[in-house]
Amino acid sequence: MAIPEITVDDLVALGAVRLVDVREDNEWVAGHIASATHVPFATVPEHLDAFGADGASEPTYVICKVGGRSLRACEFVAAQGKNVVNVAGGMMAWQVAGHATVAGR
Repeated sequence: MAIPEITVDDLVALGAVRLVDVREDNEWVAGHIASATHVPFATVPEHLDAFGADGASEPTYVICKVGGRSLRACEFVAAQGKNVVNVAGGMMAWQVAGHATVAGR
């Protein structure tokens, strides 16, 4: 199953979207996108509700540090019937592009 991807700039251009960050707690605390929901990668199977309703027309965008964990999360979640899009380049690309982050919980 091919997982669609989006660039960070295209993600910003969409405006308000459902965004799930699958990085570890220490990565999240160091800096994350203010509108994101935190679901650490290892807990994805227990938090499928964070990825929207099954078959929803609006996708959930999934981000990690560089795009690998988020792609694996997308593959798992898509197999459960969720509409997901991987954020290419992850938080590294987000920060390089100069987009804002917030620190803390």
